[in-house]
Amino acid sequence: MKCITISVMAITIAYPVSALAQASPYQNSAGSNSVSEGSNLPVEKIGKDDLVGITVYDAPELSRAVRVGADGDIRLPMLRRHIQAEGLSPADLETAISKALSEENVLVDPVVTVSVVEYRSRPISVAGAVKTPVTFQAAGTVTLLDAIAKAGGLGENAGAEILVSKLPAAADKTVVLTQRIPVRGLLDGADPALNLHLEGGEDIRVPEAGRVFVLGRVKKPGAFFITDGSESSVMKALALSGGLDSFPSHNAYIYRLEGGSSGRNEIPIGLKKIMDRKTPDVPLLANDILYVPDATGARASLKILETSVGLGAVLGSALIYMH
Repeated sequence: MKCITISVMAITIAYPVSALAQASPYQNSAGSNSVSEGSNLPVEKIGKDDLVGITVYDAPELSRAVRVGADGDIRLPMLRRHIQAEGLSPADLETAISKALSEENVLVDPVVTVSVVEYRSRPISVAGAVKTPVTFQAAGTVTLLDAIAKAGGLGENAGAEILVSKLPAAADKTVVLTQRIPVRGLLDGADPALNLHLEGGEDIRVPEAGRVFVLGRVKKPGAFFITDGSESSVMKALALSGGLDSFPSHNAYIYRLEGGSSGRNEIPIGLKKIMDRKTPDVPLLANDILYVPDATGARASLKILETSVGLGAVLGSALIYMH
């Protein structure tokens, strides 16, 4: 007898649970997307391409997940009108849906709940000299340091500035606003205003540091990044390249692009006098070529020097970041 009583109680308890499961407001209906109830996303204004979950009490045929269209509207079955969602909070959209259902005599005094299931309207991209380039959605409070952290932090060859670009809110979408944030100031935290608050739509690029090229009679010829934000110089470049190799010339040459010219200017320097501290060190700029010929004075052509370090590709990437 006790066994029978327990079985009846079990059936009685299980029935409402089963009934609730069948009445889930996010069950598929006529091509709707299935979503999970109870989103943990922070409450933000709804934007184009966001996915919202709509629950209409006692009307499972109206409860569904809806993607906001490119026009900023959503469409629900049995409603003739489109409902504007872009720019509304979930609570405001609840009111708009309830009003539409009442005015078109679909339901009397409807109870509507709206939650954001997925944000796609607030992308933030981080690229360039970071460890893991990433694009993510701005949900809640996001700062520039948060965005850099999501990209794994700055790369070893990060330059002295971070470029943060965003389209203005005005009707003219062709003008891009770009802010230049000094890396050292951002990381030091001396000026909190440098840690920008991001709202979505930002394109963050970290250009590589400038580099100088040291070629000729040095122990380790190659390209060397200037990562501390300070100027490089002939003596610093020689130190990075391991110092002079055997039988160097007493003179060296800097090849530099100046004044928007397509070719490089040749700047002769007295290398031995600089090393003997008889004349001041000479500063180097980004993309300079420092060339140390041998003691005979024989020199390779500039074209061969540029080709040997792949300088065309380097300058091309630098121009991309400048724009």
